[in-house]
Amino acid sequence: MFEFAWPLIFLLLPLPWVARRLLPPANSGEQVLQVGFLEELATLSHRRTSGGLPGWRQQLPYAGVWLLLLVACARPQWLGPPLPLPASGRDLLVAVDVSGSMDYPDMQWQGENVSRLALVKHLLGDFLENRQGDRVGLILFGSRAYVQAPLTFDRHTVRAWLDDAQVGIAGQTTAIGDAIGLAVKRLRLRPAESRVLILVTDGANNGGQIQPLTAARLAAAEQVRIHTIGIGADPQAAGAAPNAALGLNAGSDLDETALQAIASATAGEYFRARDGQDLQGIGEALDRLEPVNQQPTRVRPVEELYHWPLAAAVIWVAILAGQRLLPPGRRFGWARPAPALRGHLARLRRRR
Repeated sequence: MFEFAWPLIFLLLPLPWVARRLLPPANSGEQVLQVGFLEELATLSHRRTSGGLPGWRQQLPYAGVWLLLLVACARPQWLGPPLPLPASGRDLLVAVDVSGSMDYPDMQWQGENVSRLALVKHLLGDFLENRQGDRVGLILFGSRAYVQAPLTFDRHTVRAWLDDAQVGIAGQTTAIGDAIGLAVKRLRLRPAESRVLILVTDGANNGGQIQPLTAARLAAAEQVRIHTIGIGADPQAAGAAPNAALGLNAGSDLDETALQAIASATAGEYFRARDGQDLQGIGEALDRLEPVNQQPTRVRPVEELYHWPLAAAVIWVAILAGQRLLPPGRRFGWARPAPALRGHLARLRRRR
């Protein structure tokens, strides 16, 4: 089906003629030659001398250019038949803690010590990109919570946003309750059976405006299922001495009791990730969640056609500019002098 995306553009069609009527003639300020027989020439060429417009033959090519430009600006489109967009999974938001403690390098991955956030980026990035059929989104939280990527089928872009996340970008404290509240706000308009939040943190709630359990009860009322992941090595494995730069004991700041309560209140599960192998197993466990069938979204493929009238206008302008360079006798019909005017000019030449 053919249609114009912006059909109101055609209201500008009379704009050049209105401007020509209303605006005063241009005055260059230079001296001009006074021609005594100007009135006769104007009469012979069927033109008015008092600021009138050229005849329709002279206006026609320029009107055609203007019309083509308006057609291009109105965005002509060809709409294909509606096609179903597969949506067999869930609406899944991942909330990742990016507070200062997530920079602590107590996690093991392929025989190397890496920071908690680096491990989350690697393994949860793979998890998100493999969620074919799910809408996925990303929330980053620290002292405050922010939607980094809204729910979308573009899993690759969500992973890219996760890879770009930096420790401390949302503050140094941990506002778990605010992250849950923001996720509920985003998920509440989606089908009730498909609302899932995966919350990843390494600490206890020590910031924000909402208490985690209050936010969890709100999520349960909105039928949002929350799976919580506590990340961080055991204090014995990472060393009991506090990190001087961050002021924490590895793994000892994690409030597992609160995370278990959040998951339990929303019919979700709590997972503990002490190293890369644990986190990889958590991703596999989450993959085993049964997908919820949704009504497929129907979209109509759109093919933009504006480049055709735009190209025609450019070619037409090039022809008009080129014919001005030709001798008068070889120009197109609209650029030649009127027959009576040509005869009068010929008589003037013979008098010379």
